[in-house]
Amino acid sequence: MEPLKKCPNKIFHILLTGGVGSRLWPLSRVSRPKQYLDIFKGNSLFELTVMRNASCTEELVIVGNSENQKVSAKSLKKLDITSYLDIIEATPRNTAPAIAFAAFAAGREDILLVTPADHIIGNGEAYHIAIENAVQLAQENALVTFGMHPTKPETGYGYIEHDGDKVLSFREKPDKETAIQFLKTGNFLWNSGMFCFKAGVFLEELQKYAPEVYAKSFEAWKSAENNCLEMNASLEIPSISVDYAVMEKSEKIKVVKAEFDWSDMGSFEAVYNYLLENGHPVDENGNMVIGSNKFTAFVGLQNSILVCSEDANLVLSKEASQGVKSIYQNLEKNNSVLIN
Repeated sequence: MEPLKKCPNKIFHILLTGGVGSRLWPLSRVSRPKQYLDIFKGNSLFELTVMRNASCTEELVIVGNSENQKVSAKSLKKLDITSYLDIIEATPRNTAPAIAFAAFAAGREDILLVTPADHIIGNGEAYHIAIENAVQLAQENALVTFGMHPTKPETGYGYIEHDGDKVLSFREKPDKETAIQFLKTGNFLWNSGMFCFKAGVFLEELQKYAPEVYAKSFEAWKSAENNCLEMNASLEIPSISVDYAVMEKSEKIKVVKAEFDWSDMGSFEAVYNYLLENGHPVDENGNMVIGSNKFTAFVGLQNSILVCSEDANLVLSKEASQGVKSIYQNLEKNNSVLIN
């Protein structure tokens, strides 16, 4: 990919590495979240995200907890990347504070391209065009979100109602009937969780719409040592997503309708589809095994998935993938070692 057209501001890639990926249990655990699973042609989603954005940005900033930092460092060494900034959170406070820390580390006129570490994206000209459009809008002091063209009535994503690049509303994850109506209306996009804006503009809007989040995040940042946040100060920060804190309230929001292939890899259905497209074997009824090379036979089942790990197995129908989170939550509630 060619570098972006010259931008008068430095462009930072803010890579958010938080989250466990509970819908991908038992592969994804606290000790190895889904973004570090190297099941994508030998690479992890984290590694693919770093490589995809290297030519679009000039600085890399990674925000995550201390456990993820160790795995991130190993992946970056694999990619031969040595120049980056680590911001290490003491405790998860969701995406609004995480982005605020990165904004404090940048110059106010610098542009932040904020991406999760766990998305799979078609890396081609369409991605390049979307980033350029977002940077242009960010230079005009907009807070930009990326909206994906919905291909089905997905209930696992939030939606953006839009008119051109103007955002009319953000909608929470809908039920199936509401999602069907969104698609019929034709002016709804999937909310990707990717953003682009000037650091200073974001901080101004955060201070305006979530003043306590701004103030407590700034206090925690000032008390940080070597970009490592301190626990007591961090616990004072309200835990809130950037959508709730800023994006659903600000009048500066714009949306870039992205035309590139995208998935947040948030379910085994998404993983199944990706692996199938890349030659992973299935039987004559569409059943797939992930994580084992043992001979496996499916009887009377269609489009089922067997997921194997060293200490747990999961059997599910592809269409029921969103239900895996409830299994994880029950294990978490019972303090099971199977989530570690």
